[in-house]
Amino acid sequence: MDRQTASMFSLCKRAGCMLSGEQAVELALKDGKALLVVIAQDASENTKKKFFNKSEHYNVNVVVYGSKEELSQAIGEYNRSVFAVVKNKSFADNIYRFITG
Repeated sequence: MDRQTASMFSLCKRAGCMLSGEQAVELALKDGKALLVVIAQDASENTKKKFFNKSEHYNVNVVVYGSKEELSQAIGEYNRSVFAVVKNKSFADNIYRFITG
């Protein structure tokens, strides 16, 4: 993970706009609060499939990026594989742009 993306994740978390963990992200999707879903590359295939399907159903962008360790460390959490940007479309757009190029 490059420094710029890690910094964006960290800033987003400190601003209260980043959720992590399967339950929190699933709830954010159901409530219409998730603006972007990020799944770690080393997440299980079941987790990837589940969140790709849910994100598609709720019409939310989803990307696979980085490892659990890198992403978790960027936001100061431990062993998380699924993340959602909420509340701030600008954060979601910028993170999506950094990840997808």
